[in-house]
Amino acid sequence: MTTTTKNDTEHHEGATTMATIKTYPAARRFLGTPTDYVVHLRRGEVAHQGVGQAFWFRPATAVLSEVPATDQELPVLFHAITADHQDVTVQVNVTYRFDDPVKVSQRLDFGIFPARQNAGGAQGAGAVGTGRQQVATIIGQLAQSRAVDHVATLTLTDALELGVGQVRAVLTDALRGDARLQSTGIAVLGVHVLAIRPEADVEKALQTPVRERVQAEADRATYERRALAVERERAISENELASRIELATRREQLVAQEGVNARREAEEAAAAALVEARAAAERRDIGAASKAQEVRLLGEAEAAKDAAAMAVYAGMDRGTLLALAVRDAAGALPKIDNLTITPDMLTGALAAFTQATTGGAR
Repeated sequence: MTTTTKNDTEHHEGATTMATIKTYPAARRFLGTPTDYVVHLRRGEVAHQGVGQAFWFRPATAVLSEVPATDQELPVLFHAITADHQDVTVQVNVTYRFDDPVKVSQRLDFGIFPARQNAGGAQGAGAVGTGRQQVATIIGQLAQSRAVDHVATLTLTDALELGVGQVRAVLTDALRGDARLQSTGIAVLGVHVLAIRPEADVEKALQTPVRERVQAEADRATYERRALAVERERAISENELASRIELATRREQLVAQEGVNARREAEEAAAAALVEARAAAERRDIGAASKAQEVRLLGEAEAAKDAAAMAVYAGMDRGTLLALAVRDAAGALPKIDNLTITPDMLTGALAAFTQATTGGAR
């Protein structure tokens, strides 16, 4: 709440946004907010009510109450004892709303004007009503009472496993059907049980088996990952070994094939050389035969020539033959510087020449 004079403004604590009351001579001006429902009583009768109201009022005859128009959240935390005598902490959050602000202002203290006086009689500036605390007490006690009664019927294990849902259902039915809340104008919108937790030592003891099981699962998963890694490494090694064996086998086949190819090439080369040698021998044989034939033909020709010459020479006299012999031998004789002709040789030669001349003349 803010009390404003002509030049001064004072803010009230206890709410984030509250109405403003401006002070003027003999009257005051109220300016409401969009989130609060104001109820203006004049001599016990409702003069103004609603959200975002603005009106004039006289301080001597007016009472103002401001009820929140928004949904309210109330956290509740309390302890309960289970059927097996274990202490648990229950954390609840209740959402509620003021359905009938006029009735709420009449049943609970949400007054903002006039300000209450303190114990010394002085008027407390900006004092607001205790309606919120009253609502928290009413709902908190009702929720705690019903939750404690229900938790008392559950063992610790059931409370931890099923208690959240059961307590939520019990509190929802209890708070929504409570006659006091309905008569006050309070509507419970929802109940949320956030947690039911045992004492720290008990919780730690309960968590130990789960933690050990989770750790065992983690260890098992680790071992399985390691085993899988080892298996994969083994498979990789086997694949590498198989690849090496396959490569060695193919290399062996390659070497064998290269040997076969080399041997085949050598055989082909030898066969080609043999064919070449045979061809050369045949060529030599053919050449030798041809040369022998040529020599034989030449010999036969020479023989025929010699035979013809001998036949010619057979009819010649001695002098003619001698002349021919001299003629033939002249080409093969060495150089003769001096030639001595005896009379016998000259006589015979002349006689032959004469005879030849005479014969030719005839």
